[in-house]
Amino acid sequence: MAHPSRRHFLGMAASAPLAATGALALGAGTAHAADSAYAMVYFTESNTMLEADYNLHLAVSTDGLRWTPLNQNAPVATPTLGAGGLRDPFLLRKQDGTFVVLATDLSGTDWTRNSAYIHVWDSTDLRTFTGYRLLKLHDMTTTHSWAPEAFWDASRGQYGILYSSVNSSGHNVIMVSYTTDFRTTTSPQVFFDPGYDVIDGNLTVGVSGVNYLYFKRAGTLVGARSTSLNPGSFTPFSTAVNHGGTEAPTVVKSLTSNTWYLWGDTYTPNGVFYVWQTSNLASGTWTALDQKLYTQPLNSKHCGIHPITSTEYSNLIAKWGAPAWNRLKSYNFPARYVRHSGFAGRIDAYPFDPYPDSQWKLVPGLADSSAVSFQSVNYPTRYLRHYSYALRLDANDGTSTFAADATFYRTAGLADSSWASFRSYNNPTRYIRHADYALRIDPVSTTTERQDATFHVGY
Repeated sequence: MAHPSRRHFLGMAASAPLAATGALALGAGTAHAADSAYAMVYFTESNTMLEADYNLHLAVSTDGLRWTPLNQNAPVATPTLGAGGLRDPFLLRKQDGTFVVLATDLSGTDWTRNSAYIHVWDSTDLRTFTGYRLLKLHDMTTTHSWAPEAFWDASRGQYGILYSSVNSSGHNVIMVSYTTDFRTTTSPQVFFDPGYDVIDGNLTVGVSGVNYLYFKRAGTLVGARSTSLNPGSFTPFSTAVNHGGTEAPTVVKSLTSNTWYLWGDTYTPNGVFYVWQTSNLASGTWTALDQKLYTQPLNSKHCGIHPITSTEYSNLIAKWGAPAWNRLKSYNFPARYVRHSGFAGRIDAYPFDPYPDSQWKLVPGLADSSAVSFQSVNYPTRYLRHYSYALRLDANDGTSTFAADATFYRTAGLADSSWASFRSYNNPTRYIRHADYALRIDPVSTTTERQDATFHVGY
């Protein structure tokens, strides 16, 4: 949640305290035994705000690293109350097995707008979103309720809702309000105040008896821990990580190994995630993950990630559909994607606008239907073709020469067989590769050339 900084004192009055429930104890944020995939909620922004969309977006993944945006990366739910837009969505599976989505009540980047409310949706399966409402977290109108997240506190028999607001000293702290139904809350309490500005609290509950709270401090991601969930019990302990200015920490456990991932988001409108990993959450040390291994949904910002079952994964793909387009990531420059610019083919560092320059429909080859051609999404009459060995985006003139120049055989990646390479149809000794970031077809023999000619076909 990018922010300029200070607000005023947070009042401590809200609705009446809630009675504890007898709900089944199940650690918030932990996976069910049947979970084998992940869902991500997010909103979108891009360099020039061409893709600024402050509604609820949804993506899925089988490994928690490479994501498939659903509904063509268009919203799956739209807030209509409050600011009429959202930031910082969060997803939680509740004790009854259904889901709740929370989000900041803020559309755009007007950080001076204060709201005591957050957006809330209920969902049984993430295919429909019901019960949309605003939930009031405090009574003050001079401070905000940013980046809400929730967890189940078994000892209280209630959910805690964490969010960022400003205390009497003038800096942001992590607050908590408790609820049983996400319709009314207890009077708020300070959950974590280390004495300096902190926002974006992300809580991982019950790992070998320890709870971990990650948060943003001065453009870095830092962790605190406690053996209880009591407000005021957390103590900072971890080594800070960042990639430039980083915010929105999200800790995710691998479903297949003892690996933890820490996602962080750059807090400019660029919308770039970076990921760190550790096999020992208690160590508080993280190692940057190779960007070849993860791909965020296009233009996604400040995400929430939660495990889901394989059935839920399949049902979401069936309901919302996978994108009709792809993006191609460079193997040896994984921050760069294949795009056209001035109708020349090249690889450029993500993000960029216009972002549709990097979206392609891999259609049956114009000269051989067993091969592929790259049809531009934003110039659908144009295809990527070679001309004097350089790749450029040209209109299909219907000739056999054009069809041959625009047709490529997809093969196992020359540098990594799990990736892809593309061999020219009419120059079969040559492959698509980048050279000084420009795309061309060349013979490939060296290690570097094989890497230049290898791409990940994703979203």
